[in-house]
Amino acid sequence: MNSGKVLLGVLAGVAVGGLLGILFAPEKGSTTRKNISKKSGDYADSLKEQFNGFLDSISEKFEEVKEEVSEFADFGKSKIKETQKDGKTVTV
Repeated sequence: MNSGKVLLGVLAGVAVGGLLGILFAPEKGSTTRKNISKKSGDYADSLKEQFNGFLDSISEKFEEVKEEVSEFADFGKSKIKETQKDGKTVTV
């Protein structure tokens, strides 16, 4: 069976289950809508925080790698200068 069809079936089942749960909920519709709105806002805030944390960690890693590459380039330049001082030819 195609995994896309399975995923579509699962998502359709979740949607139908959620809809039936809302229709047969013991609370008034306005209360249910407020609860849904509050929960979706909470999930959105949580997702936003996680995404910002992910971006921060990626930025930190990028800066670390950038610094390491810069140090490596400086090290290579100093080795070339040392070799040139010794009178050796350098081929890069």
